[in-house]
Amino acid sequence: MKIAVVILNWNGQKLLKEFLPSVVQYSREAAVYVIDNASTDDSVLYIKNKFPDVQLVQLDQNYGYAGGYNRGLQQIDADIYALVNSDIEVTANWLLPVLYTFEKESDTVIIQPKIKDYKNKKKFEYAGAAGGFLDFFGYPYCDGRIMFNVEEDKGQYNQPKEIFWASGACFFIRKETFDQHKGFDESFFAHQEEIDLCWRIKHTGKQVKYVSESEVYHLGGASLDKQSPFKTYLNFRNNLMMLLKNLPAFLVFPVIFSRLILDGLAGIVFLLQGKPQHTWAVVKAHFGFYKRIPEVLRKRPEKIIKKYYNRISIFIK
Repeated sequence: MKIAVVILNWNGQKLLKEFLPSVVQYSREAAVYVIDNASTDDSVLYIKNKFPDVQLVQLDQNYGYAGGYNRGLQQIDADIYALVNSDIEVTANWLLPVLYTFEKESDTVIIQPKIKDYKNKKKFEYAGAAGGFLDFFGYPYCDGRIMFNVEEDKGQYNQPKEIFWASGACFFIRKETFDQHKGFDESFFAHQEEIDLCWRIKHTGKQVKYVSESEVYHLGGASLDKQSPFKTYLNFRNNLMMLLKNLPAFLVFPVIFSRLILDGLAGIVFLLQGKPQHTWAVVKAHFGFYKRIPEVLRKRPEKIIKKYYNRISIFIK
């Protein structure tokens, strides 16, 4: 089984210096690639000089996470893609448990490793932790992290399991599956496009798994800081788009109507916290969503599996 470890880069020379060595050192079973989203720093020159065995795919502009991977992966031949953020430190033998799972489980098409905090390696990391789920209102959460509360890793999530979504910070997917579903939805640009892809794939009956034997460490916030209003805009807009696109018809109105109210409350909270830019980002996110409703409706899958919605607490494990 041929695997490619693929890092998407945009002006990340500093991150490449810190994190690329571990990827190269511990990925002997794979070919390592960097897809460069038209960086204006010295990222490309650095890779060519310091890591001549790392293969470069250079794009003509910054297409974001979704578009960057969609275009770059077209030029990479592999059976399995390991999509790895540029701020991920990998560990020895991190690929072997994942490859073993893919080989023995044909219905498993996406895998996430255990993702822990690079700054505090005893704790899980916000973006992915021990595998992702959605609550009734469509808010993402993880085993090992609910809201901003992150758990210490005490072995409580050391069993492999099916999850609802895998983090884009370290995201393994079969090439055949990625191609079949035409990759990430580029209208998302960045944030939650990996959840959307996992959801679309679940409509076909395939599985997304968490494999705890594979472990990586994530710095987090390297592309867009959590204080960025643009990040707030993308998260709120993309989440609404994802819900309209993938929810079964009987849940579209109650869930999205509830979200409009909750998002309004979130905007008020931002204002009370002295963050008017984030309040405005929530408002813009809603108008951005309304504008895209016809486009999103056209993308709804023909078949939506309802087994995830048989209780009021949909999406719960």
